[in-house]
Amino acid sequence: MSVAEAVETTTSLAGHNRISTQALTSLAQAAAAEALGVPASDIRADWADDDGLLALSIVAPISVPALSEVLRQPQRVQGFGGSIWDRAVAAKASILDSVMRLSGSQLSRVDIRISGAHVTEGGRVK
Repeated sequence: MSVAEAVETTTSLAGHNRISTQALTSLAQAAAAEALGVPASDIRADWADDDGLLALSIVAPISVPALSEVLRQPQRVQGFGGSIWDRAVAAKASILDSVMRLSGSQLSRVDIRISGAHVTEGGRVK
């Protein structure tokens, strides 16, 4: 059987696949954790219907440098990826792309509410 025949055979099989809400939620939490630099366990993800597409709402803290470090080295903020606002905007796009790519689901939007700050030592000075 050629590869083309195998693909044709597998695409014509009866049935359907579903991804559970819990699996989607875990995926969204992992994507948000990576984008915001915090543990997935600190992230709340909720889903809503948006005219047939999925709308994702994230509530999470974000990692930030210690303020004493920022006072000594203001460029530390850029090492973390910019301001909290800039990072939240970038995180929305990153989370949307990751969840859609990995799950195959169509999302209409990602809303993020920053609920706190995790002071960390990460980020590079540029």
